[in-house]
Amino acid sequence: MSELPLEQVRTLLAVVDEGTFDAAAAALHVTPSAVSQRVKALEQRTGRVLLQRTKPVRPTESGAVLVRFARQLARLERDAWGELGLSGGGEPTRVPVAVNADSLATWFLPALALVPGLCFELHREDEDHTAALLREGLVMAAVTSSPDPVPGCTVRALGRMRYLPVAAPGFAAAHVDGRSLPEALSRAPVVVFDRKDDFQDAFARRLGCGSAGPFRHHVPTSEGFLDTVAAGLGWGMVPEVQAGPLLEGGRLVVLAPGTWMDVTLHWQQWKLDSPALAALADAVTATARGALRG
Repeated sequence: MSELPLEQVRTLLAVVDEGTFDAAAAALHVTPSAVSQRVKALEQRTGRVLLQRTKPVRPTESGAVLVRFARQLARLERDAWGELGLSGGGEPTRVPVAVNADSLATWFLPALALVPGLCFELHREDEDHTAALLREGLVMAAVTSSPDPVPGCTVRALGRMRYLPVAAPGFAAAHVDGRSLPEALSRAPVVVFDRKDDFQDAFARRLGCGSAGPFRHHVPTSEGFLDTVAAGLGWGMVPEVQAGPLLEGGRLVVLAPGTWMDVTLHWQQWKLDSPALAALADAVTATARGALRG
């Protein structure tokens, strides 16, 4: 196999981005049959199954390699148009990025404002899982807790985000005061982000508990998580930058003064000589330096 037909590779990317063959056909202005034929031809050429025919469609491990290639090719093509002073067909420069919810709610967005002219597509995912989106070729860059580079990516350390174990004063009085903290946290209602969130359990284990209590509120937004804790529904680990104003105002208390958990964040991005990605990396690094602990 001497080359990968670019039309077929771009069609594969369209199917993954749009989620279905029909939607990809509409985006490419061809028939669904043409899309299906191109994908099948690419699978025959590579000798690999490239897509999981689910809803939405997902790339297989082999498909992720080609999706990543297609996205890198599109990035380089747009950069070349820009260096030539041409519009590149009038399409905006789109940069898909994976970022965890707490970074998104606190320090990340100001970094994007430092890079005008780019169209951002943000994928919200837990920092322990954002690297998987890089591997699948779904994003070009990610805020991640992993210092180990995804193949084909570079890594920069951003800093540490500190989390404090907090609760509303009334909640602390009802569920914690007068008890040992490990015993209290093993029984008290707790707020978690989603079913992947092990952070509260990790803090409880650090104190000697097996895990946090079984009575759990699932609140999958950073702002909603904070509001739920402040409302007294449960305790939770909250970024200190979010907790600070509520602690000063008496709406939250720290359950274990002098204790915290830090998450070290990293920036991973493709190894591409791309002015857009380089500018974004510099903006993210500079913003993180002022917002995170060193």
